[in-house]
Amino acid sequence: MPTVREALLEAASTALTERAWNEVRMVEVAAAAGVSRQTLYNEFGGKDGLGRALVRREAEHYLAGLDEVLARAARAGGDAGDRMAAAAGWTLGRARRSPLVRAALAGDQGPRSRLPPLPDLADALRARVTAGLAAAAPRVPAAELAWAGDTAVRLTVSYVVAPARSDEEACARIARMVRSLLVRHRH
Repeated sequence: MPTVREALLEAASTALTERAWNEVRMVEVAAAAGVSRQTLYNEFGGKDGLGRALVRREAEHYLAGLDEVLARAARAGGDAGDRMAAAAGWTLGRARRSPLVRAALAGDQGPRSRLPPLPDLADALRARVTAGLAAAAPRVPAAELAWAGDTAVRLTVSYVVAPARSDEEACARIARMVRSLLVRHRH
């Protein structure tokens, strides 16, 4: 059973999928979570506190999932393309379900008006992906891995902003692109 805090965060997240933050009312969030408005204020201190907690939770959830899919791809023996495809798949799916993740990746603060600043998830994605590529392709110079990681992240974010017909198609293209960038270093 979720805690009161989690129930409130989930209710706020659901409300945010339906409308902008400045249109979300605390009384509605409390009612959706099955608690009083006073309980919400006791837990978060107000709408700003709830917003900060919501942004933090979404970023943490996204990054934990990203780490998990990268680790799973590594355990499965995936090459650099497979690892990037896994990261892209997680990213595209999460961005579709979370307006906060989508806005953070796209660098778009506007639609979620009056929320605390969103973290730069693209930078975090880039760092994790580059580390995953380095582990998959240890012979490739760091500068080329960074370039491949940056290019793959930019392509992934472009699919967040302008989706492909399918995530599978987008991930396959991203994997192919990474492999082609690193092909001359295969031995």
